[in-house]
Amino acid sequence: MHRLYETEEITVFWDSDRCRHAKMCVTGCPEVFEFGRRPWIDLSRGEASKIWQAISRCPSGALSITYNHDVRVELDEENSRSIALLDGEIIGECDYSDQGDSRNIYHTEVMPEYGGKGIAKRLVYKVVEAAERAKKTVIPSCSYAAKLL
Repeated sequence: MHRLYETEEITVFWDSDRCRHAKMCVTGCPEVFEFGRRPWIDLSRGEASKIWQAISRCPSGALSITYNHDVRVELDEENSRSIALLDGEIIGECDYSDQGDSRNIYHTEVMPEYGGKGIAKRLVYKVVEAAERAKKTVIPSCSYAAKLL
C-alpha cells in the first residue's frame, strides 16, 4: 500500500510493503505517528523539522519526505492524470489509463526547471493511492513509475 500525507509545507510518503516496523518514526515523533489511530500519520500534530528528523531515522526507507515548494498536486480523474500546479500553471503530470481492474501509469513528466524537488514522486503516489483505494492493480509502464514502485 502506498500513501501520501500532505500539508501546505511538506509531503510524507509511506510504502507499507517496505515497512519493517522498527518504530523509529513512532519513538521519534509520537504525536504525529501513532499506530492505533486512523490515519496513523497526522502531520497537523507536529512541526515539519521534527517530522523530517523522525523520518530520516527510518531504516527501511518505507517513509520519505519532501518539501512542497508551493507546488500543489491534484488528481484530475476526468483527464486520467494527476497534475502539479504552481501559481495556477501545470508544471507536471502523471498520465494513466484504466483497464478493467488495473490502472496503467504510462507517462510522468515534470518541467525540467522544477526537477529534483520530489514533484514526480508526488504525482505518481497520488495516482497509485487513488488506484489502491479503488481496489485496482497498478501497472507502472512509465519508466519513472516502474523505478519508484
